[in-house]
Parts: sequence; C-alpha cells; structure tokens
Amino acid sequence: MARLATVGQDGAPHIVPVVFAHRAGTVWMPIDGKPKRHARLQRLANIRANPRVALLIDHYAEDWQALWWVRVEGMAQAVSGDADGERALKLKYPQYAAVPISSLIRLDVERTLGWQAQ
Repeated sequence: MARLATVGQDGAPHIVPVVFAHRAGTVWMPIDGKPKRHARLQRLANIRANPRVALLIDHYAEDWQALWWVRVEGMAQAVSGDADGERALKLKYPQYAAVPISSLIRLDVERTLGWQAQ
C-alpha cells in the first residue's frame, strides 16, 4: 500500500492511497476506471499547480521487527497513453486486464528515504 501526498493551491496537504509500479527511476500510478466521487481529482489539480510530491510506501506487521517504510520524493505529471507505464502496472496488478487505465501519474524520483526495524 502506498499514499500519495500533494499540496493544494491553498497550501493544504492532500493524501490519497494509491497503487504503483516502479521502473528505472520512475514510479507509475494509475487513474483508472474504478468509481470515484467525481471526475475532477484533487491530486491531479494539485500536481498541475505544484508538481513536487511524496509517495509513502509502508509495511505493517504484528511482529514489529518486520516494520519498514520508504518515502519517494520527486516531480510528478499526469500523462496519457504511456505504454511503458501501463505495461508496468498491468504486470504488477493483473486486475488491470479488466479495469481500464484512463491516464497515469508519472513520478520522476529525485530522492528516496527509508527505515526498517531490523
């Protein structure tokens, strides 16, 4: 599980859960056909206004020795029809064989930070 953090024009943080695939310094997140509250997604508006984002990926376990997290920071943009991004997501998530991907968020990684319990 991952959470994408963006910042609105008013400076307020906006965090949403996302799925992702990572390939060669780029993280891909889909905007797909699953039901949404509305078609104008706040994360996309925020990225257009301020493309600097963070992605937090974490693992929780009852055994706290197995805990870890990774934070990815960089510049994001909304893109359409990127075959590499769509292929990466479809390889990781077989559900995308039946769920259309309308566009993608491309995050070009600039910095990665992490922590693990062990």
